[in-house]
Amino acid sequence: MTPESVMTLGQKAMEITLLVSAPLLLAALATGLLVSIFQAATQINEMTLSFIPKLVALFATLVLAGPWMLSVMTDYMREVLEGIPTAVG
Repeated sequence: MTPESVMTLGQKAMEITLLVSAPLLLAALATGLLVSIFQAATQINEMTLSFIPKLVALFATLVLAGPWMLSVMTDYMREVLEGIPTAVG
């Protein structure tokens, strides 16, 4: 296994990680922003107010994007596992 192939494998792993985590992170970011705007407008200073909306948004995002995320991860793992024989010998 050459250093170039190791670097390519690591780069691809990072790309897949960012690709799979992006929908959940963006949903949490958007929900937190909306709750913060609501808190600023109503002057409610409750720190735990954003927990339940974020949890609901993450669950909904996981339900909607979950199959896509699973297929991306499965395709990557299939690619890695099929590449083992060529990397070893």
